[in-house]
Amino acid sequence: MAKKLKEKGPSGSFSHPDYDAAVLHCFLEKQLQLFPEEVASTEEEAADFLEMCFAVVAKSKKEVRSYFEEAGTDIEGEDLFSAAEVFPVGDGRYLIVEG
Repeated sequence: MAKKLKEKGPSGSFSHPDYDAAVLHCFLEKQLQLFPEEVASTEEEAADFLEMCFAVVAKSKKEVRSYFEEAGTDIEGEDLFSAAEVFPVGDGRYLIVEG
């Protein structure tokens, strides 16, 4: 299997094919809501960690619900959007990280 190459973005900053700057910044800022200590301190470390955890970016609240339903999680009566695993990116998307 070919390894994905990491590239520099147009401004010279790190970029990743699955996680854009908004997603990485969100994770770096909010990672302590899920983990007892920081697991990443740079965008590159965050992207590597998220990739290792198979983190998912959902485009809407509906996609967040679908993700948990497909995973077989009992979500009836649960407020998914206050769960530690769900990070609101701030632009209508949600990062789901299962630690």
